[in-house]
Amino acid sequence: MVSIAGSKKLKRQMAPLFWGITRKDSRFVVTVRPGGHPKHLAIPIAVFVRDTLKLVTTLREAKSVIYGGKIKVDGITRRSLHHGIGLMDVVELEGIPDVYRLVPKDSMVLQPIKINESEKTKKLVKVTRKTTTRGSKTQLGFHDGHSIISDTKVNVGDTCIMQIPEGKILDAIKLEKGCQVIVTSGINAGHIGKVVEIKEGTFVLPRRALVNIGEREIEIPVDLVMVVGKDKPVIQIE
Repeated sequence: MVSIAGSKKLKRQMAPLFWGITRKDSRFVVTVRPGGHPKHLAIPIAVFVRDTLKLVTTLREAKSVIYGGKIKVDGITRRSLHHGIGLMDVVELEGIPDVYRLVPKDSMVLQPIKINESEKTKKLVKVTRKTTTRGSKTQLGFHDGHSIISDTKVNVGDTCIMQIPEGKILDAIKLEKGCQVIVTSGINAGHIGKVVEIKEGTFVLPRRALVNIGEREIEIPVDLVMVVGKDKPVIQIE
């Protein structure tokens, strides 16, 4: 059994709204273990199966499904109740034809959408770190915890199209004027718009994007948007 740092349970009242759990059924709920996604931006697999998708009704049934190796996240079988799934992750369940991708939707940080079978081998990953390693090689770190050595020409804030589960970069999309982005957090979460301008950060203000959403424009930190395409989203996200 894998050792989990910290508590394995969380008070239901403290759980994020996007988990979709009831607050009064019991006092505690399974929590997310430390992993690729930040704990406050992830859903534990047990909660996802039981409360979000409602495919089972009890934690015991969820354990049977998960320990039985019937769930894949980004093409890899996960057998931990506490494994966190987050932004752009692809989830498959044995015996169920539907494939799900987690995206921001309806002002919620994460909501599952059904995607085509042909899309389950691709996901979008946002570049969050870029460092130079020994031998002058470039290491890229992504929002989901992945890190790879690559010569792909990208900067922090850009998005890569990754082939899963191999972790191979297929293409890159720059965060620049004219690209399409999705808002990943806040009241506008899930809205897709066109970048009108990128405003560089100052000593006081972070780097920001001016985004056209429908008939309005919003100014938002680039940390809260993710590039999804040049003229239109390159994968299914709604």
